[in-house]
Amino acid sequence: MADTNKSKQFFTVARVFFLLIVIPLSLMAILIANGIFKLGVTIKEGAVNVLDQKSQQEIKMRAVNTADEVAGFLNERRKDLLVATIIPNTEAAFKQFVRENQKPLWVREDGKVHQILSYLYTEMGLTDQSGNELIRIVNGEAIAKEKLINVGKPANTIDKTENYFVRAKALKRGEVYVSHVHGWYVNRTDFEKGKRFKGYIRFATPVFDQQGFSGVLTLALDYRHLAAFTDHLVPTQTGHVFEAEVGTPTGNYAYMVDNRGLVISHPYDYHIAGLNPDGTPVAALTEKNSAEMSPKGMAVLDFNLLGFLDPNLPKVHQDAVLGKSGLQIYKFAGHTKLVAYAPIKFYSRDYPAPAGFGWIGMGLDVEKYNELAVQTSRKIEKEAQSWTTTIIVILVLSVILLFLILALLARGVSRSIASDVPVEAQEAGKSYDDDDEEDDR
Repeated sequence: MADTNKSKQFFTVARVFFLLIVIPLSLMAILIANGIFKLGVTIKEGAVNVLDQKSQQEIKMRAVNTADEVAGFLNERRKDLLVATIIPNTEAAFKQFVRENQKPLWVREDGKVHQILSYLYTEMGLTDQSGNELIRIVNGEAIAKEKLINVGKPANTIDKTENYFVRAKALKRGEVYVSHVHGWYVNRTDFEKGKRFKGYIRFATPVFDQQGFSGVLTLALDYRHLAAFTDHLVPTQTGHVFEAEVGTPTGNYAYMVDNRGLVISHPYDYHIAGLNPDGTPVAALTEKNSAEMSPKGMAVLDFNLLGFLDPNLPKVHQDAVLGKSGLQIYKFAGHTKLVAYAPIKFYSRDYPAPAGFGWIGMGLDVEKYNELAVQTSRKIEKEAQSWTTTIIVILVLSVILLFLILALLARGVSRSIASDVPVEAQEAGKSYDDDDEEDDR
């Protein structure tokens, strides 16, 4: 009989502990686990949008910063030319000027990428009032007198079409003529064999003596220094990569467009506007000639003419030449692209506001970006599930431990009660219980 009473006491105490501790703890465990799981789902669903907006704004700001850097660079080149007007008109002085103006360039030589110091100006020249060259420095060295030419005739110039002498002659003191990018076109076949676009931008200004106009002073900026602002840049990465996109295509790259809408810097040089051997410009890609030009590896891009690929492409250029920066989605080469664009705020008579020199574009392959974003969201979901599992395991173990503690406490309390109550009292209680049962009958 005593054993039966002890058993009843044990289970009575156990029920009290169960109601007061185990059930609330179990409910708390369920609520915490469910909350963590829902948090993981919410983070996963919002990850793509949050990352997308953040990346878009970061790329846009990088486009603006790069455009400002290019504008600053071009302004410095204009100042260089004006400074050159006050140096002595001698070969020695000109050679020294060219050699003192160098900047580092990343190049590939013998299969290795390394940095070199390169002249900013591939040419520096001075003419008389009729266009006859008096001095010409090429790659830091003076050209012999007998090889000097009359650049007043465009046919005598490097690409057979330059008219910088006439353009500069018409300017006032302190004004500078700035040409568009000049260079021979590089088709896709040659590009894939390792050939790269080479060119220059001509800066020219009139010079004067006591009698008035006396000639034209020119500097030819090495195109590579301009292209370096975009060639080694990946919009989604910090730092720079040599010939971004060419070695490891990602669909994420930067490019430069002039105020006419022609691409003048691009990871794939066959998209850059260039000249035929006779000095005429290579035709830009259009809906009519694409079937003919593409097989030849000739694909000059003029944003004004790319509406047949996507109507948003011309809109990007139209917006940029109004001096606006922004974001746009378009299709190109079968890929959905997001482009952040920003105007290059370099202005002159040849590059009037608001279009200025042109604009910087930073393209992002949306499909590849979304793939990365999905991978990130999956990682977040996996981590949330991992945390949920961990919490559940901890809570289950805690509940089991509490049950064990509960059993020990209940057994201890039962023994304490049993030791404090005499057996006779317990038997008397039992008798009272028996009498009550009989009365009920």
